Amino acid sequence: MPRLSFRAAAFLAWLLPLIAMSWALYLQHGLDLEPCPLCVFQRIAMISLGLVWLLAWIHNPVTTIARGLYAAVGVLAAAVGSAIAGRHVWLQGLPEDEVPACGPSLDYLLDIAPWQEVVTTVLRGDGNCAVIDAAFLGLSIPAWTLIAFLGLAGMSLAIPFFVTTEDA
Repeated sequence: MPRLSFRAAAFLAWLLPLIAMSWALYLQHGLDLEPCPLCVFQRIAMISLGLVWLLAWIHNPVTTIARGLYAAVGVLAAAVGSAIAGRHVWLQGLPEDEVPACGPSLDYLLDIAPWQEVVTTVLRGDGNCAVIDAAFLGLSIPAWTLIAFLGLAGMSLAIPFFVTTEDA
């Protein structure tokens, strides 16, 4: 089985978040599905993950340590995204009487509160985040995002171990 070069693997690990973000923007602007605050934080994690692998692709380090550092930061970004998406899926699975009340919009929170309080408030989630606006194959968008983050975490872990030492 042919193995990828580090540069090719990093490109692929950058391309997948790019596709995910393109899809998210299509859902928002093409289908008018407004993202809730937890969705916005998942986007930040996905963009962060994509930036890690974009830098790795451009840098194309040759040492195992440098490649491992890119992988570690990639896993960290994917883990944060997984945690946020997991929280979102959990909120969507709550019985209706246990769903938190809807809160103010993210824009309003950013206008009135310090960023640390905004992050804490958003990560708690609210009723807006519990609404399932769209699903595909029986899974909500946050569930698919969680699957994507878990797959990208696994890919980030695997890249340093399964790429060739030669690069094109």
